[in-house]
Amino acid sequence: MGAAPRSIAFLGTGLMGAPMARRLLDAGFAVTVWNRDATKAQALAKDGAVVAETPSLAARGAAVVFTMLSDGKAVEDVLFLQGVAEALPQNATVIDCSSIAPAQARDHATRLAARGIRHLDAPVSGGVVGAAAGTLAIMAGGDGTLIAELADVFAPLGRVTHVGPSGTGQLAKLGNQQIVAVTIGAIAEAMMLVQAGGGSPEAFRRAIRGGFAESRILDIHGQRMVSREFGHAGPSKLQLKDLNNILAVAEDLSLVLPLTEAVRAEFAAFVEDGGADVDHSGLLLQLEKQNAGGRGPA
Repeated sequence: MGAAPRSIAFLGTGLMGAPMARRLLDAGFAVTVWNRDATKAQALAKDGAVVAETPSLAARGAAVVFTMLSDGKAVEDVLFLQGVAEALPQNATVIDCSSIAPAQARDHATRLAARGIRHLDAPVSGGVVGAAAGTLAIMAGGDGTLIAELADVFAPLGRVTHVGPSGTGQLAKLGNQQIVAVTIGAIAEAMMLVQAGGGSPEAFRRAIRGGFAESRILDIHGQRMVSREFGHAGPSKLQLKDLNNILAVAEDLSLVLPLTEAVRAEFAAFVEDGGADVDHSGLLLQLEKQNAGGRGPA
């Protein structure tokens, strides 16, 4: 008989965390879950998860801890103020899938290493659909040997790529979010241009499918713009958080990113005007509002 599967704690079982934890359960791992809103963790009990009342209880004795939390402050709070780091055994690994600033990721890695705990910053892309299907793109910063060692843990979740040392997984995620945000803005503006000239946004989207402008964003987010059913899958407030982090890192690196700066300003205005929880494809609403006959957030 082979060795028993690694014990895993999954902290943060929201839109992305819940389907990721479910994938690990389906793969045969013993998974203990915790979420600030306990009802979201309880929903995984029927899938075989053990539900813990606190993050430190979830982490106690775990070989691997996943964190999928809202921001760097939340990750720091759970790891260092709510007792997770103290609850973990030597040589345990924290895999942080949250989208946080690269400097925060490096700081967490250093503080955990002082306790004999390993750390990977491993943010993901692919959305809720990718999380449920196990097709996420996982961008990992840290020790490449450790990433290879944990191949069995990553396999149910998607495709993992070692980007470089600590913090570079988060840099890759920021680059991903740059492309997403700017592309959403470009598609929204193009649809407005076509519609203003008398064309059909739906027909426009169909016409350019398969050409150089093809992308998953045109496929998924473009359809949301056509149907005007934006939903809440990728809240604009989180897109704005990522854009703020991108520009902060760019400033540290003495880079000027004019396209990112422009789309960041539009997302900031959209969030301020009531679009915080609207999917980031809803940026179309903000751009429409700047033009005659535009509509505000739904």
